[in-house]
Amino acid sequence: MSSLNIPDAPNAGLFKGGYNNYDSEDGAILRNIDACRAISSTVQTSLGPYGRNKIVVNHLQKMILTSDAATILRELDVVHPCAKLLVMASQQQEAEMGDATNFVMVFAGELLRKAEELLRMGLKTADIVSGYEQAQKHALEALELLVVDKVEDIRSDEELSKAIKTVVASKQNGNEELLADLVSNAILAVLPKNPANFNVDNIREPNGSVKKAKKAKVAVFTCPIDVSQTETKGTVLLKNAKEMLDFSKGEETQLEAAIKELHDVGLRVVVAGAQVGDLALHYLNRYGILIIKILSKFELRRICRVVGATPLARLGAPMPDEMGTIDVVETLEIGGDRVTVFRQEEETTRTATIVLRGATQNYLDDVERAVDDGVNVVKAITRDPRLVPGAGATEIQLASRITALGEKTPNLPQYAIKKYGEAFEVIPRTIAESAGLDATEVLSRLYAAHHKQENWDTGVDVENEKRTGVLDTRKESILDLLISKHWAIKLASEAARTVLSVDQIIVARQAGGPKPPGPNPNWDED
Repeated sequence: MSSLNIPDAPNAGLFKGGYNNYDSEDGAILRNIDACRAISSTVQTSLGPYGRNKIVVNHLQKMILTSDAATILRELDVVHPCAKLLVMASQQQEAEMGDATNFVMVFAGELLRKAEELLRMGLKTADIVSGYEQAQKHALEALELLVVDKVEDIRSDEELSKAIKTVVASKQNGNEELLADLVSNAILAVLPKNPANFNVDNIREPNGSVKKAKKAKVAVFTCPIDVSQTETKGTVLLKNAKEMLDFSKGEETQLEAAIKELHDVGLRVVVAGAQVGDLALHYLNRYGILIIKILSKFELRRICRVVGATPLARLGAPMPDEMGTIDVVETLEIGGDRVTVFRQEEETTRTATIVLRGATQNYLDDVERAVDDGVNVVKAITRDPRLVPGAGATEIQLASRITALGEKTPNLPQYAIKKYGEAFEVIPRTIAESAGLDATEVLSRLYAAHHKQENWDTGVDVENEKRTGVLDTRKESILDLLISKHWAIKLASEAARTVLSVDQIIVARQAGGPKPPGPNPNWDED
């Protein structure tokens, strides 16, 4: 009677206990592809102007309502190592361009879906990776030939709006004209010779009874505006009532002298980054000085930039070059909130404010993300102003050209090249499906139009006004940045190739362990 032989787990004597090992014999490659497709399909329905919103409740129970792929992925806690590779590629696109993050996820997921079909046909991963590399190189070269326009003058309102509108429409369809104009106006107000950071907010509630100042000199203090005190406790021996009166009078005289000093050098607005004492507030009001308390260092830096002042750590009369100027400081009511507005009317400052109003905070956050994308587009334009057709037109043209390349390529990589070309169809198909159109019919019309050389800028018409589902993107000014597309294709392709080249995943046991049941034995009884 022979004993039952139970085979050991893979690498049983190699690693410590608790390790998980997944190799190619267990179908690790296909499982990796499934995980990547799952995360890709999560954000795929959010692509395009009619993309669906997602509600994400994070670990802090904060609810986020958005169709922005970068925000969705940032709030999701993805565990699978290969799915994390796609998320990292999307985050890299967000850091590099600030736009087309969803394109990276959707395109990489579709490339892996096509790769799975090739694997089931019997192709080796080496042939697929080789074909994808050739196709990516050709796609990036072909992209350079699809330029239809460029931002000629970055200081032109109309030129900037043309580039911003398409990006904003993918997040806030219907409001793109308004938001594109607001963003372009704000950017032109702050645009120096080189792109500068855009400040979202520079308004705060005032303290004090002086409500408005015009053509005023401004000083910014980071120290408390109050009677100076030592850090350690001090003891004062008072022998009679006169000494007690003189003691408090000395403090008052000292503080009044300091405030009068500010008034005498011409200051009419003081911004404080620390506490303001009641006595100091009394003297500031007496001398007609507007006092604003801003405890946020973030806001204080931006106020300094607006008025051109240097923050001071001592209370006293500033030097002329340490003071700033402001045309108007006034308290207004916007949507029920009382705010203080710093406004420069003549001099151009490097700070602008866009005031957004909406029904819910979640909606406002989403509009803010759309504005943020618009600003990132202008930052990208300073690197490369060239534009390519949007609405899926560029993808269909690339699909046609890469499929034609696959027909001419010998040996097994030709199948991978053709599948790479087919993967581009996912963008126009998703845009059409989210708009409620028949995707198959729209794709066939797009291919028919693109086969005529003069109509290669035809894209998906999400409004479907002509009942054909297609439109001329150049005539409708639906244009995408070439540099955003370039980086998105590059990052998605590299992520897909990396996932395909993984045949084994070894996961160590997580640090720590389960918490012991019951109360902590180190706690006291009470």
